Amino acid sequence: MVGVWGYQPRWITFLEGRNKVFQEKQYLHLPGPTPVPPRVLRALSEPMINHRGPEFKELFEEITVGVQKTFKTQNKVLIFPAAGTGGMEAAIVNFISPGEKVLVASIGVFGNRFAEIAGRFGVQVEKIEFEWGTAIGAEQIATRLQADRDKEIKAVIVTHNETSTGVTNDLVAVRQAIGNHPSLLIVDAVSSMGAVDLRTDEWDLDVVVTGAQKAYMIPPGLAFVSVSARAWEVAAKCTNYKYYWDLVSAQKYSEKSQTPYTPALPQLTGLRESLKMIHAEGLEQTFRRHALMRDMTRAAMRALGLSLLAPDEVASPALTAVFAPEGLEANRLRKIAREKYNVILAGGQQKLDNRIFRVGHLGWVQPLDIIAVVAAIEMVLLDGGYQIELGSGVRAAQKVWLDRG
Repeated sequence: MVGVWGYQPRWITFLEGRNKVFQEKQYLHLPGPTPVPPRVLRALSEPMINHRGPEFKELFEEITVGVQKTFKTQNKVLIFPAAGTGGMEAAIVNFISPGEKVLVASIGVFGNRFAEIAGRFGVQVEKIEFEWGTAIGAEQIATRLQADRDKEIKAVIVTHNETSTGVTNDLVAVRQAIGNHPSLLIVDAVSSMGAVDLRTDEWDLDVVVTGAQKAYMIPPGLAFVSVSARAWEVAAKCTNYKYYWDLVSAQKYSEKSQTPYTPALPQLTGLRESLKMIHAEGLEQTFRRHALMRDMTRAAMRALGLSLLAPDEVASPALTAVFAPEGLEANRLRKIAREKYNVILAGGQQKLDNRIFRVGHLGWVQPLDIIAVVAAIEMVLLDGGYQIELGSGVRAAQKVWLDRG
């Protein structure tokens, strides 16, 4: 329909381009990247500075202390311009020499990724796999290490929070399973740091890796690596190949409050602002908020008659994996959510592709965001021909929130 002056009426323009109209109001509920707060966006646009000058030194020292607090560690945390996977690679090439053996406990895609990275660098990988949707069985790690009489296994590698399945592993149980075995404990905390309680020093975690685009609430581009004193001793003897990922070199530069190469300055100024937000809220309150949003999401999905992949006792505070209902494929559900309601949900990966959808609720997310997303999912289900009582999921989520006070 075209008006007398050759223009479409506004209501038609709106209907045809509603997602364009509201593209800055998109509900981004992935397990990463996550929404970036406006004050962090402003910090990302600060003018460039000399990365060898006094301004950078001040910035570097401030963010280093702030990141240490999120890791709950006294270790110097090294920061690389990279995705979280880069940090995982650094955790291999600095501590495991070619030919040495590691034990990888995997519950999903990212546990398998850590194993694959190790294998690419000549490491002998022994993998204990657990059913997707379940957590690591620490007793199986204990049994395997007890059988390692010659102490050939140099590291145990685990994923704290597996985003492909929405499961959080018990790191305390894993550490106890290792016992007196001399292997390092290397942890992928890419999606857990800042959303799930993690105590690097108290739990005696040797190497911990995380990334910026999750609970740190900044765009992708930074990886963080914490290294224990014992791990540094191993790094000094490691013969694996590295240049960019050389943590010993990075540590030497960090003593001068510098990096060995040009840093990602916008991400670092954004990080400074996000750390202020995290510490103003308080880490413990941050963990409670993430747990609340997990419980709201799970209650809502159950009220809608949908099945959850992870059981309650190991369910992740960072995201929830939900089986699509019979007759409505997960990818179609996500497509309707994106195109009609501007809600972005994650899909299943590998063998879970088109079977589940994943609702991210970490970072700059509050309970009202969950209410809105649940409401959209209800409408998507109706659009897809799945019969529900409209508002039942929202009510269940609201009740959880109100009951928490």
